[in-house]
Parts: sequence; C-alpha cells; structure tokens
Amino acid sequence: MALYKSQNLEVYNTLTGKKEAFQPLHEGQIGMYVCGPTVYSNVHLGNVRTFMSFDVIYRYLLHLDYKVRYVRNITDAGHLTDDGNVENDRFVKQSKLEKLEPMEIVQKYTVDFHKVLDAFNFLPPTIEPTATGHIIEQIELTQKLIELGFAYESQGSVYFDVQAYNAKGLNYGELSNRNIEDLFANTRDLDGQNEKKNPQDFALWKNASPAHIMRWNSPWGAGFPGWHLECTAMSTKYLGETFDIHGGGMDLKFPHHECEVAQGKACNGVNPVKYWMHTNMLTMNGLRMSKSTGNYILPMELVNGNNTFFEKPFHPNVVRFCFLQAHYRSVLDISNDAMVASEKGFIRISEAYKTLQNLTSSSNSSIDINSWKQSCYDAMNDDFNTPILIAQLFEGVRFINLVKEGKETLNQNDLETLQNTFNAFVIEVLGLNIDENATNSNSGNKLSGVVEMLIEMRNDARANKNWALSDEIRDRLLGLGIQLKDGKEGTTFSVN
Repeated sequence: MALYKSQNLEVYNTLTGKKEAFQPLHEGQIGMYVCGPTVYSNVHLGNVRTFMSFDVIYRYLLHLDYKVRYVRNITDAGHLTDDGNVENDRFVKQSKLEKLEPMEIVQKYTVDFHKVLDAFNFLPPTIEPTATGHIIEQIELTQKLIELGFAYESQGSVYFDVQAYNAKGLNYGELSNRNIEDLFANTRDLDGQNEKKNPQDFALWKNASPAHIMRWNSPWGAGFPGWHLECTAMSTKYLGETFDIHGGGMDLKFPHHECEVAQGKACNGVNPVKYWMHTNMLTMNGLRMSKSTGNYILPMELVNGNNTFFEKPFHPNVVRFCFLQAHYRSVLDISNDAMVASEKGFIRISEAYKTLQNLTSSSNSSIDINSWKQSCYDAMNDDFNTPILIAQLFEGVRFINLVKEGKETLNQNDLETLQNTFNAFVIEVLGLNIDENATNSNSGNKLSGVVEMLIEMRNDARANKNWALSDEIRDRLLGLGIQLKDGKEGTTFSVN
C-alpha cells in the first residue's frame, strides 16, 4: 500500500488562508510548479531558502509514494524592473554592465544557480523549462486572452484588462486579499501608463524599442513576453489547466501569482491551482538582507568563509540543517551563533546515524518505537513542519544513545524500524548527506583549530616585530587557499 494512503497530510493554502487536507486532483499523482530564478545575477540566500523548502516538500511527497511531476522554470527573458520601463530590462542592463550578450548572462548565472543547488544537495526538478523556449506558447496565450475580451493591444504592447476581468464576476486580488478599488487608488503613475486603459493592467507582451536586444516577432510587432505570462504558459503546458501545487516566495504573491490566477481563470475558466504555497523571508543578524545596506552574503560565501559576518566556513549540510530548523512559513534568521549551533546539532545527528548502523538487538523492547515513528510523520503531515521533525529526530538520537549504553533495549523488528525511519527522514526527506559529509564537518573544526593556532603564532610574531615570520605565515596560508583578514576586532580567515 502506498504510504500516502495511511497518512493525513495537511497543507496551508494561501488562497483560503488555512490548512487543508491534501487531496490531489488525481490519486497518487501530483503536479507541482515552483517559480524559479531570474538568471541575471547570482542566486541569493533567500532564493536558496525557498527552493530548499520545496525540495523538502518534493522529497516528502516522493517518500509517501506519490508520483510527482515537479516543474521549476528558468526566467531568462522579459523581466522588467518594478517601474515598468522597457529600457530597465534587467538582462539588458546586466549585459551592458558586464559587456556580454544577454544570453551569455543567462548561461553564466544559470550555471551558477545549478552549482549552488547541487552543493546543497537539491533533487533536480522533473522539468526545467525556460521562458525563451516557450515564446510560441506565450504568443498563443496572449492571442486567446485578446479573443476572449480579457486583453487589448496598445502601441505594439498587449495588456491584461483587469476591469474587464472583474466585470465578468471574477476577482483580481483574491490570492493576496486585496481590494480592487484600493489597488486602483494606490497605483503610482509609472512610465508606460499612457499605453494602458487602467493603471493596474499588466503587460502580457511588451513592444521592443529598436535598441532592445531581446526581441521576438509577434502579431503585434517585435517584442518580448511579460513576466507573469511566462509561468502561466509553462505551468499549463506541462501540468494542465488545473494542477495541485504552485509555490514560490511570499514576495511573489502579489503581483506575480495574482496575475497568474487571473490569466488562468480568464483563459480556461477554472482556478489554475488547488493549493498555493509561499515561503517566508530570510534575514541575517535580525535585519533584512540587502546589498544597499551591506547586510548581504552569497550562498557560497557562507560555505567558503569569504565574508565578514561568520567566524569560519560552514559546510553546505550545516547550512541546510540550519535552514530546516525554521518552518517554511516562518521568518528564518541566520547568524554566526545560529550556524555554530546548527553545526553542533548536525554533528550529533551524524554521529547517531553512524552509531545506529552498528546497534545490536535484544529479545524485547523497552521503547515504543512505532509511536516515535508516527510522530515523525505527524510533523511532516502538519504542513511539512521540519523543525518539529528535527526535534523528533533528536529524540531518536536519545534512543540510539540509550540503546548503545545498554540502558534501553530494542528487539530486531523495532531496531529495523528505528534504522529505517531515522535514515529515511534524515537522508531521503531532509536531504542531509551524512556518509559523505559528517567527517567533513569534524575536519572543518580541526582546520579551524589549526588556523587559529597559526593566527596566534602570527600575532606573537607581530608583537615581537618579527615581520618576516608574520608575513611567511600569512603567505603560506594564502598559498593553501586560506586568506587572513586583519581588522579592528582581530584576525579572521576565509577558505577560497
């Protein structure tokens, strides 16, 4: 029997604002779409947090024996900045800045995206479509919306008509709980508004100026697709007019996902998604991450230690473990203390995992392992509650150590249940790579200790004005890829 038949999974649906019993449209099969990266720059930690949340959701659904078609797109065209100005296309701006073709920018940062996700042990999606690979579908969708009276052409661009949509008894704003009158009243006067009937209308297709590099022919002239249209075209092509789960960061709820709801209902007459799921923000040291304020770090800078926020490098498994200690709908704050604590917790899990493989059974059991096993499922069935699951895994660690010390016993069946459950949730569901990386965490601690010792030796040499020895320590560490940084609060190091 498939595991999903014995579990009562509930998910929080943003559309209804409550937890609901999860019942897929087709028994045993799930269609899931997650908005992927816009590849004009390096993927940032907030993106990694979102994609990691859905990686765990995907893993758990597979663990429950569902057949999952997981679609995560690549946005590689048509992504304007918030002011709506065609000349502020992010791909074009970055290509000029780096003196590369726009598609070179796309390739460069798509490769970076995949490298980062591989480092954090993500499962690949079933399908990873690109916006530029689906121009025909987007043009066809735009034409259909015009024919149905939900869109209009203006000066070579095509806009979705929000008032026409609401006039037919539909509700633009239902996902984000926004009132349409308030939306109109609070809309700023942006560039290109003179092309629109109403300020809140959004672009399905944008006219390209002669200088615009990324452009395709269409019935309305040369142009490029609107950002919101891309996801509707790709999700419906691969998952159908209605599918089970659509996910993304909470920053996409409005306007991006709101526009997707409108496009889907207008075009096909049905709600495009049964369960909308959104992840919350990631902050650092209690503050919003922002390049402008300097409170910002890239994912691999956290891993290689090339930053000024953390005392040492942290293995991707430790970062993953840290992230999963917050529920996906809660704000996740990372700090040096949080990472250090997560490293200790990950090592505990790793050591218990290794101990578990060598435990021996007894004739009887003094621990109710089946109740513990169900508590692990109960945590994940409660809207994929990874922090509660981790708490239950630490309870499993306690059981493992008690059996090892001879203070508790497990018969053969219960020992196998403990081994199978612990392994399944640690490796399959949470995606932690224990065998390969547990030793690396300990090695990282040893490396840190050796480097700190050399820093102390260098400090002594500097105090004694032995500049030759000081420089030799610095240069030889640099030759090994370890860079020392002298600051007001002392010397830190990063591993390149």
